[in-house]
Amino acid sequence: MTAPAAPGGPAPRVLIADDQDLVRTGFRLILTARGIDVVGVAADGAEAVAQVRRLRPDVVLLDIRMPVMDGLEAARRILAEAPGSRVIMLTTFDLDQYVYAALAAGASGFLLKDVTPEHLAAAVRLVGTGDALLAPSITRRLVERCAPDAAASDRLATADTHRGLAALTPREREVLTLMGHGRSNSELAEELTLSEATVKTHVARIFAKLSLRDRAQAVVLAYETGLVTPGSGG
Repeated sequence: MTAPAAPGGPAPRVLIADDQDLVRTGFRLILTARGIDVVGVAADGAEAVAQVRRLRPDVVLLDIRMPVMDGLEAARRILAEAPGSRVIMLTTFDLDQYVYAALAAGASGFLLKDVTPEHLAAAVRLVGTGDALLAPSITRRLVERCAPDAAASDRLATADTHRGLAALTPREREVLTLMGHGRSNSELAEELTLSEATVKTHVARIFAKLSLRDRAQAVVLAYETGLVTPGSGG
């Protein structure tokens, strides 16, 4: 995965949660050397939740496999209690099943622990701006491999009963479906013969109606509700 472009603006405040002291120390040195303020560290999920309550960091680097409370439960609690904080999951396993669950809970992406220093810093800055770390196409591949198996009819029924999906206009539903297929805003504009400004308005309304944090979570939702199914192309 190539490193995301590092956006400008002020550097985010970061909390690092990992049960390995070497990882915490190494990531802290890497980020600090690149002008990113590491406001705290935690050795387990429960400590991470407590630190977020106290410090309110912009970005939390959260290991999936930790003692006391695992990273997935910690992510759920952090995102529920501190909606202004963004979570990046750390894992040693590419396309770990838990990464999918974390994205569904609202995490903004994931990084492998062997990430390069440049990619780590750029990813933290990107998520700190409120964007998703994963490109929609990568998220789609992750979801196709990890989404829970379900009959197509059951998933389509879920689409009709989702708490906000019925509130979408036909055009918004179409946009969400295409986002599930990994389309960017420019691709959506071309395919639907709309301006990019209009596409952005549709995307913003979808996020508001469905309480979504970013496009990564939109892709997950499109699969979970049956708007998009594994292997459906598009």
